[in-house]
Amino acid sequence: MPRKVVSGPDYDDDYNDDYDEYQDGYDDYDETGHGDIQQPVEEKESVKKSSSVAPVLWRCSMCMFDNHEKMVHCEMCGVFRESFMKSAKDGSIKGNGISSDFGTPPVPKSDSTKMPAKTHTTDFGGGPGRKYASTFHEKVSSTQSASVGSSSGTGNKMKHTTLAEDVPIDRTVQLIPDHFQLKEDQNSRASSSAQNEDVAQTLSSDICKLGIEKNDVDITKPCLPEEYKPDKWMFSVEESGVLSQLNLATVGHVDSGKSTLSGRLLHLLGRISKKDMHKNEKEAKEKGKGSFAYAWAMDESTEERERGVTMTVAVAYLETKKYCVVLLDSPGHKDFVPNMISGTTQADAAILVVDACTGSFEAGMDGEGGKSIGQTKEHAQLVRSFGVEQLIITINKMDVVGYSKDRFEFIKVQLRNFLRSCNFKDSSVTWIPLSAVENQNLIKIPSDARLTSWYQGLCLLDAIDSFQLPSRDVSKPLVLPICDVIKSQSTGQLAAFGKLETGAIRNGSKALVSPCGQVATVKSIERDSNPCDIARAGDNVAVSLQGVDGSKLIPGGVLCNPGFPVPVSNFLELRVLVLDITIPILVGYQVEFHIHHVKEAARVTKIVALLDKSGKPSKTAPRFLKSKQNAIIQVTLDGAVCVQEFSKCRALGREFLRSSGSTIAVGVVMRVLGQDQN
Repeated sequence: MPRKVVSGPDYDDDYNDDYDEYQDGYDDYDETGHGDIQQPVEEKESVKKSSSVAPVLWRCSMCMFDNHEKMVHCEMCGVFRESFMKSAKDGSIKGNGISSDFGTPPVPKSDSTKMPAKTHTTDFGGGPGRKYASTFHEKVSSTQSASVGSSSGTGNKMKHTTLAEDVPIDRTVQLIPDHFQLKEDQNSRASSSAQNEDVAQTLSSDICKLGIEKNDVDITKPCLPEEYKPDKWMFSVEESGVLSQLNLATVGHVDSGKSTLSGRLLHLLGRISKKDMHKNEKEAKEKGKGSFAYAWAMDESTEERERGVTMTVAVAYLETKKYCVVLLDSPGHKDFVPNMISGTTQADAAILVVDACTGSFEAGMDGEGGKSIGQTKEHAQLVRSFGVEQLIITINKMDVVGYSKDRFEFIKVQLRNFLRSCNFKDSSVTWIPLSAVENQNLIKIPSDARLTSWYQGLCLLDAIDSFQLPSRDVSKPLVLPICDVIKSQSTGQLAAFGKLETGAIRNGSKALVSPCGQVATVKSIERDSNPCDIARAGDNVAVSLQGVDGSKLIPGGVLCNPGFPVPVSNFLELRVLVLDITIPILVGYQVEFHIHHVKEAARVTKIVALLDKSGKPSKTAPRFLKSKQNAIIQVTLDGAVCVQEFSKCRALGREFLRSSGSTIAVGVVMRVLGQDQN
């Protein structure tokens, strides 16, 4: 930022000796400004010597900017000089040539510890003039800072520390122009250096004493993430009979049987009553969709039942021997992939459901006639981009192919190669053949001899128990991305529903609602539809708040610690992996930007560099991006979103770019660049 200087009249650079005559014309003025009193010759000579001394600079304690000694506040940030503030507290405004009574020059005090020094100033109010001021470098201790000059005139001392009203501060910057600075001799340079050292020591002792009581200016240093200290109650305590929560997503191509599998599993574990199941079977037969009875346990909306497809992510709860499972049933149709992204970002692990029928598996891999990527591939890529590393591959509808081992092995070979390209490890992937409709290999070993003759592995329920919980970080500040806004069952009020990514929350604690910026109080918490007092990282909860308007709770918002707000920005730098695309990505390319539970229209504003396999950026920026390339790009969003660098918060740093109904790139947020006004 260029230094801002308020100067007097402009002078030509090529001035001549006429300036000496211009200056000597004011020798008749004394320190009171009256021209009828002649000054002694000795004083005039001493003034000329003092005028050659370089101006003393003082450094701002906030922005470290070097200011002229005449300044009472920093030119860059506006913070008042520490010695000036100390003088205000003592009852007088002191400074180099500046007093509370600006019409009368300061009168030096006689003290053995003070050394007077004359300074030269230029009066820009009416014309150049010579004023005499005395500056004193006092001896200071650890509890007392140096004050320069003294206050005189009326003799009344100030009784308040206020500055805005009681103290008439001249904020006009008065500096000596560079054209008027004379050559300094060796002795003056040494004296100025010693004075600078004394001033620097004085200012360093004043840093912690700066205070403005009336205006109550908050100059507290912002907290850094590493300075956050969690409370003791945030750490989990093992309780007998309480199961750990596992967020499990079911994904896969449309009509692969995801909702039927989820509904059947809930029914077998007693989570669906016989009355509800009988009602679903009756309604399904009336509409000629008898096989949809179990799917309707998850697809409850009228539109979903009429169309026969899942449109939004359905949430259900079940218990295994080891976990309390939050089941996230995702839509498989390509038109609802954005909804799948919004809901499945909460997953700790996933079940990829594959249709074993001839033609159905191939459609899920290669799309319609090989023209586009199928949802089996796309969902696998997205799930891995969510950070999910553990995966169960369920080969469903095995009864249709007669529980053929050859069909199972064919699907396994084809899909395994693709999963490896998505960075799934073989040891983290479990393969299970089953039939949801005939209840084969769901919660117990299969009974059909055609399957047991060649498969002796785990059933689906045991495979879920084999998952390992990912690390839960409660040592970081609270971050809860809002997936949906629902009606609380306990209070009847609107509640923010989502997965607690980091930190912990309890009843009565404060939470900042972003992006609106309002602070609210936690009224109640529901975990697994049951009230609880404390929720920790990894829990899927519904949080009711008081002190905030319900309209401010929106999907895509974030509940966070008031002392550690989540940034809100529309200008980001991303590191992306380009997927299989047919049209190259150019600067200005329009995309859909997806991050946690929000999507926003965006455009690529800059392609910064390509990245090689080692992550090293290229020296020159490419003109476009094509398939399988890693790159760093900058995007501008139409609207600001809650976002965080991936290195600071993974849940708020994973992003996806889509265009024309397909996912074209996945990646992470490298930098939050702020607000782009273009």
